[in-house]
Amino acid sequence: ELRRRVFKSALAITIGAGIGWVYYNPIITKLAEPVCDLKKAQESGADSCGALYINGVLGPLNLQIKVAILAGVIITAPIWLYQLWAFVAPGLHKKEKKWSILFIIAATPFFATGVTLGYYILPLAIKVLLGFTPSSLDNLIKFDDYLDFVVRIMLIFGLAFELPVFLVALNIAGALTGKAILKPWRASVFGIFFFTAAFTPTGDPITMLALALPLCALYFLAGGISLLNDRRRERKKSLIEDE
Repeated sequence: ELRRRVFKSALAITIGAGIGWVYYNPIITKLAEPVCDLKKAQESGADSCGALYINGVLGPLNLQIKVAILAGVIITAPIWLYQLWAFVAPGLHKKEKKWSILFIIAATPFFATGVTLGYYILPLAIKVLLGFTPSSLDNLIKFDDYLDFVVRIMLIFGLAFELPVFLVALNIAGALTGKAILKPWRASVFGIFFFTAAFTPTGDPITMLALALPLCALYFLAGGISLLNDRRRERKKSLIEDE
């Protein structure tokens, strides 16, 4: 069963990578926008685009393969997420299966929102970091390193936005109450700011606040939803006892 699920996921990612290979140029053009207008440079026939460059004989091929695989993973995310759920589902009860489907449905838009926010934060983060370059010196950016930086930013933002989904899921499963989530709110807010300061690759306060403030709002939102769910659960329990 595991081998079959892994094979289907790998096949889907391979097909997605094929699509990423075909649309390689539009993808790198979009990714390069925070640093330079690659599309305009290509149309004008310019020899370079800002500070970006590719190094080595195999550099262009390696970059295209990396971009294609990343595109395949992102495009086919619903498929391999479903395969993961389908492997776990036979061991779950009917109610747990229902909540698992809702968890996957909710996790996808939150992850997409975080990734989108990370992409729009990129120009500001890059501007801040490049601002530390000493005057009269050129800062050439290898496209491979730039791509790794972009992926890290977008993944960190995407995964961080899964926080409310996990908290609500734990509450629905009965592992956490709304009061247990909100009671240590000071420590939780401190932990969110500590996480963003430690794991955002830029290290500047603007990027940290851009991630920390939405996370704090989502944390309190998840706590409020959990409190409402606890009240609903208590009312249902009281009705059963009365009957």
